[in-house]
Amino acid sequence: MATISAQSDSAIPTRAELFARAEAMVPKLAERAAKCEELRRVPDETLEEFHATGLFRMLQPKRFGGSELDYGDIVELGAVTARGCGSSGWVFGNLAVHHWMLAMWPAEAQHEIWGESPDALIGSAFAFPCGRATKVDGGYRVRGRWPFSSGIDPSTWVMVGGMVDPPEGQTAPEARMFLVPMKDYTVIDNWFVAGLRGTGSKDVQIDDVFVPDHRTLAVAEAKGGPNPGTALNPNPSYQLPLIATFAYTLTGVALGIAQGAINTFCQNTKQKVAKYSGARIAELQSVQLRIAEAAASVDAGELLMLRNCAEALRTAKAGEAPTIEQRTRYRRDGAFAGRLAAKAVDLIFECSGGAGLFDTHPIQRSFRDIHACTSHIALVFDVAGTTYGKVMLGLPCDNPLI
Repeated sequence: MATISAQSDSAIPTRAELFARAEAMVPKLAERAAKCEELRRVPDETLEEFHATGLFRMLQPKRFGGSELDYGDIVELGAVTARGCGSSGWVFGNLAVHHWMLAMWPAEAQHEIWGESPDALIGSAFAFPCGRATKVDGGYRVRGRWPFSSGIDPSTWVMVGGMVDPPEGQTAPEARMFLVPMKDYTVIDNWFVAGLRGTGSKDVQIDDVFVPDHRTLAVAEAKGGPNPGTALNPNPSYQLPLIATFAYTLTGVALGIAQGAINTFCQNTKQKVAKYSGARIAELQSVQLRIAEAAASVDAGELLMLRNCAEALRTAKAGEAPTIEQRTRYRRDGAFAGRLAAKAVDLIFECSGGAGLFDTHPIQRSFRDIHACTSHIALVFDVAGTTYGKVMLGLPCDNPLI
């Protein structure tokens, strides 16, 4: 895919413009949803529109030509795009949020990547135990194979997580992230799945590659507060706890899938008549109640996400680091909002009857996609909830990444 030219200062879209452009894309994303699934990746025309609209660069620092929106905006914009196509929204959110993450890395890494192309797309794979690294002079030797690298096909870089072998005499490995260019990793095409088929979330393999120090970031340096990128990018949005709030990108997509299912069902059902009874579906109280509960679930999930994003931003603006109670609550709420989104889709699916089973009906895609979303480790409530419960009961946190 051709490199997109950088935006001039006068062309940097505002928040209102980005939201309007995202809304305008929804019908086109819906039209391409079946094609996206068939390709098992986001169509080129969709990627080009994400570039041309400036949406991919919504969280990129202004000094590099991005819009530098607040982090909470990714929750809402991810939801907007996912209303049209869950897979496209998922890839958009993942690739856009990596600009936010890169702003936390050493300045040399930012200039290396965005200096070459401010439109560069960065994939990721953060199953930390899947990667190992050894400290050497000037950097690290990295190796491993990571699953679920969403949107890796159009990316020219990848962020991977790995555990650094401890120095002699120590037992605890260090969790660290590494930036690796396309020439140094291999993409393994194994994405044959039931849901989120169009995300192209393939495996990535790295065989003993050298990564210089400036292209690494310790997880401990990104738990909230100043980080290696703060001097270059002082905006408090780049000082939020990375792992604790990363899931909100995914939750926004889940909420968008649910809202899209509700909107489509309501539009298609206003004049629909049951084939066996002849009853008008819209007049059934059971259907009305399910729509109400589904919509309330989506609204509640979104409000929970935005409240936490606003709180985290206030904490950063005050020059404070979030507490372990806050960080585990953020993770808990991200997973809980995902659960609310899944419940909303299930309620709508129950109302769709046999028609919802056909491949041509969008609700079956929403059903598959939402359950693929909530299978992501960051959205598994049993995991996030257990971590929060332990901390609140005075036990050690069982997730060192948070």
